[in-house]
Amino acid sequence: MGHGGNVIDELMTDHREVEEMFARIQAMTGQGQQLRDVVDEVTIELVRHSVAEEQYLYPAVREHIEGGDRLADKEIADHGRVEELLKELEKTRTDDPQMSHTLQRLMDEVAAHVQDEENNLFPMLRRACTPQQLDDLGDKIRRAKSMAPTRPHPAAPSSPTASKLIAPGAGLVDRARDFVTGRGKS
Repeated sequence: MGHGGNVIDELMTDHREVEEMFARIQAMTGQGQQLRDVVDEVTIELVRHSVAEEQYLYPAVREHIEGGDRLADKEIADHGRVEELLKELEKTRTDDPQMSHTLQRLMDEVAAHVQDEENNLFPMLRRACTPQQLDDLGDKIRRAKSMAPTRPHPAAPSSPTASKLIAPGAGLVDRARDFVTGRGKS
């Protein structure tokens, strides 16, 4: 899928990509390396997406939407639960019976988060921001994703300032580890 455009278009494209990866997981009959590869792919996308949202989307929500602090805090809490599940999946062997249970919890959590963003948060943001502001946010989100970590770091601070300082370094280390191990190249 093509990326670009305003922040809402960019993030909705990410959502569709993750849904497609989840559909691939659900269609798999076996375990092993093929499952690990898709789980790694999902993890990379979700971590990059979450970091970018925490750096730019949620500060914009706080600034432009009435009650934005409450909304942003809820979305960040959703991310925390997803990141914990991703960390759990990273440690779980694909033949472990817990793998399918944890994957289902992840898919349910992400589906609820996506539905909430697309049905509630995005329409409010579209009404509260100018098209130029939405385009600028889209550019910032794309830049943030390009430097974001690719592995879950649930203990990392989620404040936008701390994330902007820490994420590029963690991202560099994660991408170096990915390069050496071949993770995310399938």
